[in-house]
Amino acid sequence: MPVLASIKKQFVKEKPFSGMTIGMALHVEAKTANLVTTLAAGGAEVHITGCNPLSTQDDVAAALNKVKGVNCYAKRACTVDEYYAAIDSVLDASPSITIDDGMDLIHYLHTKRRDLLKNIIGGCEETTTGIHRLRAMSAEGKLKFPVIAVNDTPMKRYFDNVHGTGESALTSIMITTNTLIAGKYVVVAGYGFCGRGLARKAHGLGAKVVVTEIDSRRALEAHMDGFHVMPMDKAAEIGDIFITTTGNTAVISARHFKRLKDGAILSNAGHFNVEIDMDYLAENADKVIQREGIETFILKGKRIHVLAEGRLVNLATPKGMGHPIEVMDLSFALQALCARYIAKNGKKLRGGVYDVPHDIDEQVARLKLASLNLSIDTMTKEQKDYLCSWDIGT
Repeated sequence: MPVLASIKKQFVKEKPFSGMTIGMALHVEAKTANLVTTLAAGGAEVHITGCNPLSTQDDVAAALNKVKGVNCYAKRACTVDEYYAAIDSVLDASPSITIDDGMDLIHYLHTKRRDLLKNIIGGCEETTTGIHRLRAMSAEGKLKFPVIAVNDTPMKRYFDNVHGTGESALTSIMITTNTLIAGKYVVVAGYGFCGRGLARKAHGLGAKVVVTEIDSRRALEAHMDGFHVMPMDKAAEIGDIFITTTGNTAVISARHFKRLKDGAILSNAGHFNVEIDMDYLAENADKVIQREGIETFILKGKRIHVLAEGRLVNLATPKGMGHPIEVMDLSFALQALCARYIAKNGKKLRGGVYDVPHDIDEQVARLKLASLNLSIDTMTKEQKDYLCSWDIGT
């Protein structure tokens, strides 16, 4: 992770987090460990837990607990009670900066641990679902400290969401099921940045891609990108593999289950396990666990295969490794620099959701280009003057 490594060198010299405690709820895996050690190198005391019960790599968690200044409370396959007990353990350290993937730390601070809000300078949020929740809080005037929407900046959306989600989700599906993508109808629910990446990469593997959407503009975009567009009710009847990416609830629900073909494979690439109605299947279908990472439900004689309990398919399957290291280098570089920005400027900001500063996004892009030994053009003075002028003639 050369971009993050270069930032770590800066942090070693600057110590931007000296005397600060950073609380984190992220997927605890090898790439995350690089972010943690980068923050620790910058002088922070770091307390971290997982943001999904099935995404922790236990060997990484154990290794982090051997790093000076780092405390890790995550473990794989934890219960719901254990999950929130670990969130409590992070908050017991009274962090001044939070780094979230899904907003669970911030939610807990505002609902269960409000006594700690006075200590918070600000936070950073990694993913689309978390940003949705934060903007809802902010709109109601309930978000009590500034949070940077790391997910919403170009260097996150264009690479992590498009390429990271696209490749890692499809890789996990193929490894877990040993199913050929080519020739299959792959249904992608949602045509945001994650959905776009999945649709394009599934098409590249030879799939017949169907996109479902609620946004007319995105649906039209998917159509003009060459994909089939239809409601989920119709897609359910033809789909072989389903991947949800909406961040919303009940995207595939009871009425869709009844329309599915025998042997349909359902998976979720959104943050929480609410996009596939697992409660309905648990209550109305017989379950036969085929192998770790795949649950097979028998509903009126039809087999429905659900991957990773409806949780993040790219991390919660047994061999799920998350996004490729090249894109997480960029995302975690953004997290590190935004955390430094909060450490320096958070006390000056009101509660609310803030964009990643443009110069941070640009810095990460420049560092990545340098690591790839790539160079680009720069504008001449004449070109800059031209773009700043209104009297340019015909």
